[in-house]
Amino acid sequence: MVIELTALHWIYVLFIFLIIGFMVMKRDTTLISITGIFLLAIVATGSLSGSVSSIFNSFIYAITELLPTILVISIIVAMSRTLTVTGINDAMISPFAKLIKTPALAYWTIGIVMMVISWFFWPSPAVALMGAVLLPVAVRVGLPALGVAVAMNLFGHGIALSGDFVIQAAPKLTADAAGIPVSSVVQASIPLVIVMGAVTTVTAFYLLKRDMKNGTLKGGGALEVELDHTSDPSLLSDSARKFFALLIPVLFAADVAAMSILDLQGGDATALVGGTSVFILLLISLAAHKNKGLEKTTSYLIEGFQFGFKVFGAVIPIAAFFYLGDSGFTKIIGEFLPETSQGIVNDLGVALASIVPLSAEVGAVTLTAVGAITGLDGSGFSGISLAGSVAGIFSAAIGAGAATLTALGQIAAIWVGGGTLVPWALIPAAAICGVDPFELARRNLLPVTIGLIVTTIVAMFLI
Repeated sequence: MVIELTALHWIYVLFIFLIIGFMVMKRDTTLISITGIFLLAIVATGSLSGSVSSIFNSFIYAITELLPTILVISIIVAMSRTLTVTGINDAMISPFAKLIKTPALAYWTIGIVMMVISWFFWPSPAVALMGAVLLPVAVRVGLPALGVAVAMNLFGHGIALSGDFVIQAAPKLTADAAGIPVSSVVQASIPLVIVMGAVTTVTAFYLLKRDMKNGTLKGGGALEVELDHTSDPSLLSDSARKFFALLIPVLFAADVAAMSILDLQGGDATALVGGTSVFILLLISLAAHKNKGLEKTTSYLIEGFQFGFKVFGAVIPIAAFFYLGDSGFTKIIGEFLPETSQGIVNDLGVALASIVPLSAEVGAVTLTAVGAITGLDGSGFSGISLAGSVAGIFSAAIGAGAATLTALGQIAAIWVGGGTLVPWALIPAAAICGVDPFELARRNLLPVTIGLIVTTIVAMFLI
């Protein structure tokens, strides 16, 4: 299929590089993102008023897409506030504090547990479960909140989601597009996921240890400052604190069981965790504040929502821009792309694949690039079908490597777009840990880039 690249595609590419450049220089990207939205709209429609309106409409679209994540994070933060104020948090973490004694143990323990939970229930609900219990432990033993977020990101949204060995939603999409069995993609992805996971997590850990040693990265985190972690032990008796410290893990464990029994995944699983957190918030507020419990419940929720929207406020403009690379363009601006277009991002991926020579080495590099480009929309999943299709084309020309190329494209797309590099995709971990999502993206950039390079080279030998 011939893909027609228009001025809209090149404007989008230009602003991708501008946004990445500004992020690397640690400058704000809001103005650049808004300018990019406006230029795309004015070039597409030729209408000044329509283009100005598109900025507002793109914000609405981004907020709508992100709202479930904003809500669950706000609720988790509100619940965490009640745990801290009442002293329940101290009672909950004391058993873990006996096991996790060092920052290194905290990093690897949180990462591995996050990976296992994410295999069965996907990363978003896993972030909520992990953050409520293990974040305070990690911070207390000296692992910065940013390090906790990195561990949850790389092990959950990276390793677990890119392989997706249990739920198999990702390999199903890529395998169908490539015209090969799902089992082939899963088997081919195992060595690549291992290499990618090992390289990124070890590199990230080395960089964390280096920066902690030279003082550029310190323990603690923004969450402590934002929520003012001061407790009032008089609100609950010792026995009441111990009761809630036991009840809360039991309730979350019940959530995990329900997810397994009822086959709840993704948004459904996150909603269950969010609803359970509201239930816990209500119970603790009424028990701790007695007659003022009703008013304090609202107060805690307001604090949570203030925190959630404060964190997301800086991300909405950049998310609004990148959503224009996928189906958001038609919904926000209108039907102005060529008839054969599959969306700006997918068009760019197909165009790249069509201009490169065909060989095993070039095929591996191209699939990584196509996967990474399609991941820029921040979902990680929207472009993996394209990666599967391109893998099918290349493997047919090369005569081998269909499963390996498909798995490689899948891994690149999900590592970039599923929650380790694109700022709004990694917000769950950033917000739960109380760190800047852009700083987390910068922290992940070098390990993930190195991992993709090494994994691509390994794939060349496996094709």
